[in-house]
Amino acid sequence: MTGKESYVDHGELVKLARSFEQHSYDLERALRKFTAETGEEAITDGFGVLTESEEVTSAYIEYSADVASAMKAVYAHLDAIGAGLKQVSRDTDVNDQGVGALFGKSDGRK
Repeated sequence: MTGKESYVDHGELVKLARSFEQHSYDLERALRKFTAETGEEAITDGFGVLTESEEVTSAYIEYSADVASAMKAVYAHLDAIGAGLKQVSRDTDVNDQGVGALFGKSDGRK
């Protein structure tokens, strides 16, 4: 080692993972609301079907779809980070138990 030691507080790591997952869930919920309020049907109803409004309607629909796509990518990424943190916590916990067993430390289970 380089002289620096690393410690993992499993509880804190799981709490951080849950935080990422909660933010992902909140963003996904906001995306559903955004899509309902700005989706193609809502936009068409709002702008009407006048010939002059077709260009504006199309641009707005495209913009709404781009925003929704970006938001989906962000919440999927947040969710993946949370899952990754949970996996790191599980892996380090298993490793800690294995190292402890090598040195005769018991976790209280038989």
